[in-house]
Parts: sequence; C-alpha cells; structure tokens
Amino acid sequence: AAVAEAVRVFGGIDILVNNASAIMIAGTAATPLRRFDLMLGVNTRGTFACSQACLPHLATSAAAGRNPHILTLSPPLNMNPRWFKDHVAYTLSKYGMSMCTLGMAEEFREQGIAVNSLWPRTTIATAAIAVNFPDAILKASRKPAIMADAAYAIFQRDSRAATGNFYIDESVLQEEG
Repeated sequence: AAVAEAVRVFGGIDILVNNASAIMIAGTAATPLRRFDLMLGVNTRGTFACSQACLPHLATSAAAGRNPHILTLSPPLNMNPRWFKDHVAYTLSKYGMSMCTLGMAEEFREQGIAVNSLWPRTTIATAAIAVNFPDAILKASRKPAIMADAAYAIFQRDSRAATGNFYIDESVLQEEG
C-alpha cells in the first residue's frame, strides 16, 4: 500500500532506500525467538519485500532513461567470527540484507537498476544507539548527515555501471572529492 501511494502521489519511484532495521545486541541464549523473528522480519524480509514491491516502478524508471537505485543500509559481508560473536541473530539479519544486495544487483543489472549497500564506518547517532548503547557511545557517534551525503553521492552514479557495491560512508565522499 505504501508503494502504491508513493506512485500515486509522486508519479513513480526512482529510488528505494532500505533503511528500516530492528536491533538487539545479545548473545544466542539471551535472544528470545520473538526478537530473532522480528530482526529477520524487519531487516532481511523487509529489504526483500520492499525491493520486490518497488521493482516494477524501478524498471519503468530505467526504461524511461532515468537512474533507478536500490540502496540498502547493510554491511559488507565478512565471515570473520568476531562479527557474529555476541550477536548472531542481529548479524544474520543484517547479512541477509547484504545478500539481497549481491543477488539483486546481478538480477537487475541488465534492466539498469543499481542495487548497492551503504554502511557507516562508525556508529551514527540514531534512536537505536540511544536506546541500546551507553551514553558515551551516543556522544561519540557521527551525525546522520554523513549517511545522507554518501547516499546522495551514490544516487548520482550511473545505475547501469555502479551496482553490486558495498560503500563505507566516508569512502564514497572521498571519491566524490
């Protein structure tokens, strides 16, 4: 319904940002299955569902010669156990988002729809950080504008050429000068 309403109001969709995320930083024994299901549902399933719902509109955008993008806020895949230790469920859910980026980038490449991921180098001052982490981490976090600036730089790239990438916020901005 949200996609249909966006198309009705704006006349189409050129960009999808998969930004919604559920988080719980806890070990396996301390993660209730209800929370596990929530993280996979919001993070992985949400990315897949929103991308699927927007796909016909992004394809129309590409066919019209515009520059359609899907950008997912998810990390580069790294199988080092340190990224799983202490929060297996959360990492699985975020890596599911990253795997959507890899698969969809190849699947939609010929249509001219870019699919990329963006991940912050350090924590960003969000409500999730304020709720789930000590105040010192929130105070040391960067402002959300760095992610907005990085996303904007990615959206300026040719969707037919720049797809299947994992960008770290600052690296995108440094590339742009």
